[in-house]
Amino acid sequence: MAVSLAIIFLFGIISHRLFVRLGLPGFLGILFLGMAIGPYGADWIDDSILHVSADLRNIALVIILLRAGLGLNLQTLKMVGMPALRLGFIPALVEGTMVMVIAAWLLDFTLVEAGMLGFIIAAVSPAVIVPKMLSYIELGKGADKGIPSMILAGASLDDVVAITIFSSFAGYYAGTGLNIASQIFIIPISIITGVLAGAVVGIALLFIFKRFNIRHTKKILVILASAIFLTHAGDMLRNIIPLASLLGVMVIGFVIQERRPSLAVEMSARYSKIWVFAEILLFFLVGAEVNFLLAGEAGLTGLVIIFVGLLARSVSVYFSLAGTNLTLNEKGFCMLAYSPKATVQAAIGSVPLAMGVPAGETILILAVLAIVITAPLGAISMNLAGEKVLKGKMS
Repeated sequence: MAVSLAIIFLFGIISHRLFVRLGLPGFLGILFLGMAIGPYGADWIDDSILHVSADLRNIALVIILLRAGLGLNLQTLKMVGMPALRLGFIPALVEGTMVMVIAAWLLDFTLVEAGMLGFIIAAVSPAVIVPKMLSYIELGKGADKGIPSMILAGASLDDVVAITIFSSFAGYYAGTGLNIASQIFIIPISIITGVLAGAVVGIALLFIFKRFNIRHTKKILVILASAIFLTHAGDMLRNIIPLASLLGVMVIGFVIQERRPSLAVEMSARYSKIWVFAEILLFFLVGAEVNFLLAGEAGLTGLVIIFVGLLARSVSVYFSLAGTNLTLNEKGFCMLAYSPKATVQAAIGSVPLAMGVPAGETILILAVLAIVITAPLGAISMNLAGEKVLKGKMS
């Protein structure tokens, strides 16, 4: 495992730097590296790394979500509240439904199989979106209208919606008696419990830090460990209490930011340094999960389904921003920022196949194809458009 980690970090740094020099997002180099030397490529990486891949990716995702929470503030959230809420619900529902309808028609899927595919594809990738939005927040780009914060908040809700509805289709197939319509009403409960859990953990941490003299380095570890426990609790309690644990992780950072801004600045700076390592692990392991050989089997039909879904998402993003003071170009940037897929598709794309769903292999192929197409294109277009469209502090 040690040699595999050395390979990942060494070549990850080189790939990141190479892509940055080419004017492309650095993480794309790491993503492609994972595809190239992972199990579906040259297969240079020890299986022991891949066995704990899900846990390592979860830790990296927790780090970036904590950074996201530490970068949010109440004033900005008030400014973007309703548009962020619409972005959290409407695009995922519209894209998931559109993919479901098209897949049932073109692939002759049952409604349940098509529903599972639709809401696997519908989730956006926090791993791709959050780092870029944080960099724009730090640079002050789009701050006058709170655009990066709005996208951060909306994307976290988007994943809750997509995963919850996917779970309801999967539960219906498994015969657990879950009613899809009733599951939709669980989404608000999941969001509320996630926010409350994150707030409780955040307040408890601040109390501990005030009561005991703990060095900042140890505070980093305590916050990270608490956030990991929260995500684990969300998994353990899934069938008892719906809990949007990843949203709760962001709330931990948000509570610290609101109650102790100076501490939030210090913690954010330190997590930024940790992110150097976490970014390499996250994107390499996401890339390693991508079986690009399967992606080639999807054919023209798979491309049509994914692009029709993206078109439906883009249109719904545009209408979700109706009534805001965003310009046409800024709305276009939001549409591009809401297109990348990676994390959720890599995590749950193979679930239907593991459940024995007849269309499981096709669902996995399309999930992989969605990553291969949207992660690079979405990230590059978001990078280029953001630099041109979003106004900076001195604009």
